[in-house]
Amino acid sequence: MSSPAANIATAISTPTLDSESPALLQSITSHGGYAFTRMATLAAAGDQRAAEAACEMAWEQLHSGPWHSVLPVWRDAYSMACLHVAKFHFSNGEFRDALRSLDMGIIMGGPLLRKDLDSAIEVVLAAKSRHYHNGVADDDKEGHGEAGSRLLISPQEFDKSEVLQILPIRSLSSKIVGKRSALSLEAFLCEYFLSGSPVIITDCMAHWPARTRWNDMDYLRRIAGDRTVPVEVGKNYLCSEWKQELVTFSEFLERVQSTGCSSKAPTYLAQHQLFDQINDLRKDISIPDYCCAGGGELRSLNAWFGPAGTVTPLHHDPHHNILAQVVGKKYVRLYSATYSEELYPYSETMLYNSSQVDLDNIDEVEFPKSAIGGVLILEVQWCLRICKHLVFFLCLCCKILFGREVDFMYIKTFASKIYVQPA
Repeated sequence: MSSPAANIATAISTPTLDSESPALLQSITSHGGYAFTRMATLAAAGDQRAAEAACEMAWEQLHSGPWHSVLPVWRDAYSMACLHVAKFHFSNGEFRDALRSLDMGIIMGGPLLRKDLDSAIEVVLAAKSRHYHNGVADDDKEGHGEAGSRLLISPQEFDKSEVLQILPIRSLSSKIVGKRSALSLEAFLCEYFLSGSPVIITDCMAHWPARTRWNDMDYLRRIAGDRTVPVEVGKNYLCSEWKQELVTFSEFLERVQSTGCSSKAPTYLAQHQLFDQINDLRKDISIPDYCCAGGGELRSLNAWFGPAGTVTPLHHDPHHNILAQVVGKKYVRLYSATYSEELYPYSETMLYNSSQVDLDNIDEVEFPKSAIGGVLILEVQWCLRICKHLVFFLCLCCKILFGREVDFMYIKTFASKIYVQPA
């Protein structure tokens, strides 16, 4: 009978790790990682405790200072340790623990072993699926409500009069941003992209499977429930109580649903390359042709997912954006680049792209030049070409941002009511 270690070696193939390990360990040693190298060598020989120790050592190096100052070799070292730990969990039938280790290697690790991490995740997911199909209960299906309560957002009618009681005066009356249907790529380029003008495109997402699938709690849990994702906790990143956590997607969904009926700080998945990490979700969307306008390449493809009550302060992005609102509704305020001075951006390096102005409570004494911009409501199916912008999320919602290469955005979901039951 073969040993568990032998079984897992045939189940999870790590060709990059196998070929790059000597050079990587030598590089780690040259940067003072003697203890890590010893533990990683023992881990490769079948010592699970050594693998866990190596993972902890690399984790400490990742948190030894500002993220930008972490040596790239330690990120690759962390990926290596995560692969070793995941192999042991997998050989013990601990699929969720194996997935967590692999996801941590993707989120926090370097690029060297990314192919091994991705292929290992496919192996673990396939084994987990076979395991449950063979009659083993899936804990994810327990305690999540009866049929009829599994929609992320219930099909309630959007009450515009109620929204008007919360939003600033004249919030839904602005006609500055045009709304177009069947907008050709040439017209988008000539009429909007080149002039830097925003536009709402009403019909370019109707064919996306995400439009229905991402409102299905069972689907989201099945596809991504055991995957670990980085989330933000707190009103917004400018608040002192704001923090970041790593949680499973199932735990994140539970927090999202409970935020509207509790005083807990909202939990928000923001600016994360979710589709890079979870390929099955990537299959539910397609990149709009408008992302190709003007040439160049797609710089980023990020996901935002969160409950009512979530806020992203007024800020500007480094890229031209196509915003795709998949589930839910949000309130958006756009500012022209000509208002930059009136928006009082921070001078600090870390917050240079954010405004000091609190748009919920503008201090006219400290910020006398504060601008008043145009506003609109983004419906579920609209895509938005963003300039300087401000966004309020009106309900539990999920959006995608295709970044190409702009000025200021603000995002908020209202916790007082979920109007149509990810931002």
